Amino acid sequence: MGEPQITREHFGNLPSGKTVDLYTLVNSRGACAQITDYGGIVVSLRVPDAAGVLADVVLGHSELGGYLDNKPYLGALIGRYANRIAHARFVLQGTQYRLAANDGLHHLHGGLRGFDRVLWRAAGDMRADGPALKLRYVSESGEEGYPGTLEAAVTYTLTEDTALRIDYEARTDRTTVLNLSHHSYFNLRDAGATPILGHELQINADRYTPVDDTLIPTGAIASVHSTPLDFKRQRQIGASVDQDHPQLRAAGGYDHNFVLNGKPGELAFAARVFDPDSGRIMEVYTTQPGLQFYSGNFLDGSVVGRGATAYRRRHGFCLEAQHFPDAPNKPHFPSTQLEPGQVYRHTTLYKFSAK
Repeated sequence: MGEPQITREHFGNLPSGKTVDLYTLVNSRGACAQITDYGGIVVSLRVPDAAGVLADVVLGHSELGGYLDNKPYLGALIGRYANRIAHARFVLQGTQYRLAANDGLHHLHGGLRGFDRVLWRAAGDMRADGPALKLRYVSESGEEGYPGTLEAAVTYTLTEDTALRIDYEARTDRTTVLNLSHHSYFNLRDAGATPILGHELQINADRYTPVDDTLIPTGAIASVHSTPLDFKRQRQIGASVDQDHPQLRAAGGYDHNFVLNGKPGELAFAARVFDPDSGRIMEVYTTQPGLQFYSGNFLDGSVVGRGATAYRRRHGFCLEAQHFPDAPNKPHFPSTQLEPGQVYRHTTLYKFSAK
């Protein structure tokens, strides 16, 4: 046991010459999170296994250069809109807005220069529940095609009970759409050296949003019952990932939004992951209505991370708490519209333990 602390060090320079810093948060139990002000990226997250040995549980790079072309969005904050918007456009109050088509015909994770590729203004803070890092960014009206100047703030806290808590807050001066999320790839065994197929997953969802062959929701909200997307009871990720099912064929595995059973706006249990090899457990709690489970289908070994580890297919998984993909074009989905005078607030926790 030691004193919780937060420190800052130089992490590198952007091509523009701007300085990027790395902040290290340590709780009294020795768990450690390293976060950079570039993209709000969680570079490292070290938590204990069943024997008390600390090790990384996220995929990442040891140097800034690895993140400058962060195509997999390793560890990043995602905005203005997490996930996909069909045909890179939406209509709001009678006006059509066109966005960058950076995923085939569609818009993905905020576009060509989303919140994962901007420099946030950072400030460390020691709070009652642990060391915290508050990040702020002002997205000017028209940035990546979105209306309204948006003032966003995201606070990471490494709590004394070893949870990485993420609090999101935003305000706009004009009606807009907003869907912020976090995109760490987890591997509770060895931070991406081996597949995650033996991890056991539970998702607190009876329903999900089926997708078409380009991973855009069809608009249906379907039951997970008797499908390979049923994770109501904890089971291995690899048990059904290659099953011959149209949804798994479309995505090359799991890449689906689950409709959480919790009441949106209330912090509720969303998911649990257990790695039998290390004994590590990760529980996810969120105020968001959806959770995107992605089984790392597009990792192909071309990204080489910390420790010269090549991140291969299904060597990491994501659990992204969010609103639903393409909600601006699906009026029956929970609304992502944000009005002047309203405050966007959401919280997600990734809580770690071991047995």
